[in-house]
Amino acid sequence: MTIDELIAAARSGSTRAAGRLLSLVESSRRDEVLEALGATKPPRIVGLTGPPGAGKSTTVAALVGAYRDRGKRVAVLAVDPSSPYSGGALLGDRIRMAAHINDPDVLIRSVATRGHLGGLAATVPAATRLLAALSYDLIVLETVGVGQSEAEIAAIADPTVVVLNPGAGDAVQAAKAGLLEVADIVVVNKADREGADQTVRDLRAETKAPILKLIAAQGEGIPELVEAIEAHARADSPERRKARARAQILSLAQTRLRSHGDLDRLAESVADGRSDPYTAAEQLFAIPVEP
Repeated sequence: MTIDELIAAARSGSTRAAGRLLSLVESSRRDEVLEALGATKPPRIVGLTGPPGAGKSTTVAALVGAYRDRGKRVAVLAVDPSSPYSGGALLGDRIRMAAHINDPDVLIRSVATRGHLGGLAATVPAATRLLAALSYDLIVLETVGVGQSEAEIAAIADPTVVVLNPGAGDAVQAAKAGLLEVADIVVVNKADREGADQTVRDLRAETKAPILKLIAAQGEGIPELVEAIEAHARADSPERRKARARAQILSLAQTRLRSHGDLDRLAESVADGRSDPYTAAEQLFAIPVEP
């Protein structure tokens, strides 16, 4: 099938065609797909992040159910920033999302970000634009709360929801890891466990973001989380959208510069004393980046 035929099939409800298109936007044919889409409405994106074991996938599954109850079409992108072939965590995500696997209005996709296009910043904006063009009302991004991916997800999603567990020092550890810096909403999941109230108190000392208690596995607190997400969306503005777009551009530019073919050569010239960082930086900008 041609790209136009795949788009037509996906818009008619074929999740298989949508999956093939997502594979194309993760490849060197990304620009072909985006050009074929033409102008699209801005995607509605909610990001979920947090440390491993916090219950992000269970929270995502519960959120998907809540939005499906509202008649919304939902796409889930489970982002793995560490490996293109990692199976463990993402396989677990699919198992937890099993209740929605056969729903034609729910698309679940694992996204590996270490491809030749480079990074979350390069992969996800194209995927979310595609999904918005295919009439998905909400796109949920889930990623592990470690590393550069958190800053990148904050540039793409609005809001970014940080999921944590009760536990001594968890709030402080999250703050040290930079997770609370990207949080628009903080969720303390497994709130029936001992220490949940103390974790909430500790978080209030670390962040001004709204803090909710949740028992995702039982659906408790999900309506309140949906309302917090919707309230955040209602408060959106052209200035905030421009700030997100600016952050995306800068994040993508940084990703492309990191993979620039001349970076190592320029670094060697600085290390050997034949050049200096200022001159090398100017030269790096002056050399065209390979697509």
